Amino acid sequence: MYRKDGESYYVVDAHIALWDGRPENQRNIHGKQFIDCFYDYHRNLSPESEVWSYEEYLYQGGERLMRDVFVDGIVDHAVFQPALLGEFYHRGFGQTEEAWALTQAHPDKLTYNHCFDPRFGEAGLDQLRADAERFGLKGVKLYTAEWQGDSRGYKLSDPWTYKYLEVCRELGIRNIHVHKGPTIRPLDRDAFDVADVDHAATDFTDLNFVVEHCGLPRLEDFCWIATQEPNVYAGLAVAIPFIHTRPRYFAQIMGELLYWVGEDRILFSSDYALWTPKWLVEEFVDFQIPEDLTEYAPITTAQKKKVLGLNAAKLYDLPVPAELQLPDADETQTGPREPAAADLASV
Repeated sequence: MYRKDGESYYVVDAHIALWDGRPENQRNIHGKQFIDCFYDYHRNLSPESEVWSYEEYLYQGGERLMRDVFVDGIVDHAVFQPALLGEFYHRGFGQTEEAWALTQAHPDKLTYNHCFDPRFGEAGLDQLRADAERFGLKGVKLYTAEWQGDSRGYKLSDPWTYKYLEVCRELGIRNIHVHKGPTIRPLDRDAFDVADVDHAATDFTDLNFVVEHCGLPRLEDFCWIATQEPNVYAGLAVAIPFIHTRPRYFAQIMGELLYWVGEDRILFSSDYALWTPKWLVEEFVDFQIPEDLTEYAPITTAQKKKVLGLNAAKLYDLPVPAELQLPDADETQTGPREPAAADLASV
């Protein structure tokens, strides 16, 4: 729990990972390219005091993750969102066994999501069923630009992906987190396009599609889709570090998301270990839309509480202490809204 100026915030980091990018795990040059691109994002968007050395960035381990996220990181609960990347790493990029062991040891603090790739066909469907039983999955993380053999990506609208989503529906896996954001070398930019979210969200209205990185750099495309599809959510991973390096740009991102999507469908994410959550939470609580950006309403304290944790807690049925909840209220309307409709009194 984070406290500031008499307010308390229940914080859910909806996107963390435990990875291994060390040379001995790299299958080929692409494994190095991928982790190097991650490090460039980390180094260029972090405050100087928060920049890690390259060596410690390659692999953190569970002990450091628990310290960075929960002890120093003021997070109440976090959700693992692993990436497979088996074409680039011998043991995969996301460390399933270590992450799952941490979740088992700290079920009050961690939720484990797994991943699937529809290009594995029937064998992959069997694996998804086994994974759902083993991990008690409530969500999965998808990388539509991931390479598999000669394929350099797939779409949510592909027939095989639909078969996997149908199995998710049967198994009660309701939260589909999908990377639709900046390109990570050597993956292809177009394979992260957000257009296929529209198809899947329309055809699977009982699933929640959390678009990680809120579609950047295709924010406008994402907003036009999400405003029509009430089961589409915006994940702030990669977007939120701009609060430090490009605060006006971040203000525009938040202003657009609040206008089009609404405060009930935006999720805080640090994308650990790309960034640690503490400084992001602190800066977000202190952040405000600049007064000269008059087309956007100020961000209210209630909206910040929803974004920082209450929205994700609702998706994952997390027990929020009564004193950290907001009074019952109807969800915000779907679609564009007037800036004047914000509750300015609670700023």
